[in-house]
Amino acid sequence: MRKYLAWLMTILVCLAALAIAQPARADGIIIPIPIPPRPPEPIKSLAIKYHEVDVTIEGQIATTHIDQVFLNELPYDIEGDYIFPLPEGASISQFAMWVDGQRLEAQVLEKDEARRIYEDIVRERRDPALLEYVGRNAFRARIFPIPARGEKRIELEYTEVLPRDGDLVRYAYPLNTEKFSTKPLERVRVTVRLKAREGLGAIYSPSHEVQVVRENGTAATVTYEAQNVRPDRDFLLYYALQGEKLGLNVLSYRAPGEDGFFLLLLTPPAQVPAEHAVPKDVYFILDISGSMRGEKLAQAKEAARYVLEHLNAEDRFNIIAFSSGLRTFAPKPQPVEAREEAYAFVEELRAGGGTNIYRALEEALRETVSGRPQMILFLTDGLPTEGETDTAKIVGRAQELASAEVRLFAFGVGYDVNTTLLDLLAQTLHGSTTYVRPDEDIEHAVSSFFDKVSLPVLTDLRLDFGEVRVEETYPDPLPDLFAGEQIILVGRYRQPGVTTIRLEGRADGKRQVYTFEGAEFRERGGSDLIPRLWATRKIGHLLTQIRLHGADRELVDEIIALSVRYGIVTPYTSFLVDETEDVLSSAGRRIVAERTFQEQVLAKQPSISPGVGGGGGPTFDTGKGAVDQSMLQSALRSSETVSAPEVEQVRLVGAKTFVLRGGVWTDTLYDPARMRPERLTFGSKRYFDLLRQDPTLGAYFALGQRVLIVWGGTAYQVEPGQEGEIEAVEVHPTPTPTAAAMPSPQPTRPTVVPSLTPLPAPVPTEAPPSLPAPRSFWEVIVEWWKAFFQGRARP
Repeated sequence: MRKYLAWLMTILVCLAALAIAQPARADGIIIPIPIPPRPPEPIKSLAIKYHEVDVTIEGQIATTHIDQVFLNELPYDIEGDYIFPLPEGASISQFAMWVDGQRLEAQVLEKDEARRIYEDIVRERRDPALLEYVGRNAFRARIFPIPARGEKRIELEYTEVLPRDGDLVRYAYPLNTEKFSTKPLERVRVTVRLKAREGLGAIYSPSHEVQVVRENGTAATVTYEAQNVRPDRDFLLYYALQGEKLGLNVLSYRAPGEDGFFLLLLTPPAQVPAEHAVPKDVYFILDISGSMRGEKLAQAKEAARYVLEHLNAEDRFNIIAFSSGLRTFAPKPQPVEAREEAYAFVEELRAGGGTNIYRALEEALRETVSGRPQMILFLTDGLPTEGETDTAKIVGRAQELASAEVRLFAFGVGYDVNTTLLDLLAQTLHGSTTYVRPDEDIEHAVSSFFDKVSLPVLTDLRLDFGEVRVEETYPDPLPDLFAGEQIILVGRYRQPGVTTIRLEGRADGKRQVYTFEGAEFRERGGSDLIPRLWATRKIGHLLTQIRLHGADRELVDEIIALSVRYGIVTPYTSFLVDETEDVLSSAGRRIVAERTFQEQVLAKQPSISPGVGGGGGPTFDTGKGAVDQSMLQSALRSSETVSAPEVEQVRLVGAKTFVLRGGVWTDTLYDPARMRPERLTFGSKRYFDLLRQDPTLGAYFALGQRVLIVWGGTAYQVEPGQEGEIEAVEVHPTPTPTAAAMPSPQPTRPTVVPSLTPLPAPVPTEAPPSLPAPRSFWEVIVEWWKAFFQGRARP
């Protein structure tokens, strides 16, 4: 009897541990289930070793294949429920996992049944993380055994029809719940192979930095890959079915009672022959001062040769080398037939002397003409040391001489460049700045850039949004449109509606006009990543204005307000991670803004050092800090994806931001001065009633048992309940899956899944003796002792 009591105590300890366990979650998750008897150690989450997704999309039909390996880090076998949230309308085509040579069958749960199971798990385990699955259909399979210290590989494949909005198609994969793995994944990869008979236009992911390789006008491969990471958001991909034409697509988002946000994708035809590109003049201005001597000059010469080799047939060019004086290849731009002489000119260049930036720019700008794009590639590794050296006067003179067609693209080599001068020149002359660090290759930086801008399709762009009023658009002004590239414009709109957008641009010296009908600016809902992307770009713009032109209170106030609302950590917002700061009320933010202005601006710091958490010492126009700062702000201004903050105290969920305050994940829309929240007990009937009314709340409640959220104008505060409060709620019995024979509970080696084959029709079989999944504390006790006295279990 003592032996049996000892085993009973072991079970009690194990179940107590289970009550506080955190199950591992992925796009597919395994919920661990204890197998009594077993050692009284807490049952841990399962780690995910790797996660690979291969997607094939033809037109609007997407087939998704998932390959996952889970790790059981415990010293004993366990079993579990594998659950995968299926997209609406998806159908399972393959599922593979074998145990001791037997295929594991599974069932697809309908939405209501899935919701009941999730609610039961949430109540019993007091773990809200599974609420992200509320409102979805699901696939479910019982898995046993998951061997001690072993792996379990699972493959799943499903097919779905993707929704199409006009020319734009959206694909989504639920990757975000991978963040709950007990440790970072060794690797994660999503590969999407696109095919479309009518041709592919824009290809864009707002969620992840992807590599897009277009194979031709009708096919492309999109890849996201990372190592040692915890993916924290769904993978989203948009692509346009447009064919051989200029494409314009609009995505929008609007919360009830607020102004909306939009994202516009402007894409040239998939294939633009070089002979159809707009002819341009290219000026390569090359610094040959003494500091360029050696490897830097050698790389710069290679960059010049690359540019010459990749000019189009109708282009013209000139080369201006400068130090204390000037060396010019020709008095005016030359046709491409003069390239051989230009190669010889470049080869003879030698470094020496000072740096007269003013004179080199003046010479190039005097040569520019009207009627065709004038592209200046300006490369330097230093400060202006001769001639006019005042930044304001150099920029003012450049602006005075430049025609509307001039675009200046600056390349700053090393850390001794004047970042303020280069950035102001590029900003004033509608170009961009690229910085080449000391350990980077100049030729690679220039050639990679020139590949993107070598084929202009449309320049001097202007957009008219018709009846819809838009404002605060970024980038501003619009850049030129080049073959192989796309323009991503974000902005705000006042009132929803469907409108015709009119695009004007210049090609071959003539104005071209394109019209796009049926652009929808939503009244409600949409892609909730757009507001944060807009805020990221606006913050980058404001930070650049402060660095280049000086700060004022209004700019600082605006940066702080945007950072709090959208969870974007900037040099000004270290207070986001400081719980002593009151940043949720407007009064508290004003105090923070004023203190920031006093400390950092009136202290006459020329600029604010970048970095998570901000703060830290003055920076100037030159040096590594200045280069890093310029690159950071440029990345914010041109950001195409939303990045999560690298701090534990901030969480981004949908379009909302939560900060940790007093152990509560608090919505930054909550204002304690004017809101009184309704209190909800975690797991209570009211709690789940709200989730049934609006399953969208599941993603927010999944933050934990202490959450304060503003939803539909009402604040709700979720708080932990007592054991009795949750147990008093009716719990629906968890249905047992209609699975085929489960293998006997015996230790086994890690299994390898063979090639996938279609699922056979279920064959009724009598399941070997095994214990059902625990549904509640006492049910497990009763079931185990019943099995023991029937001879089906042994201590």
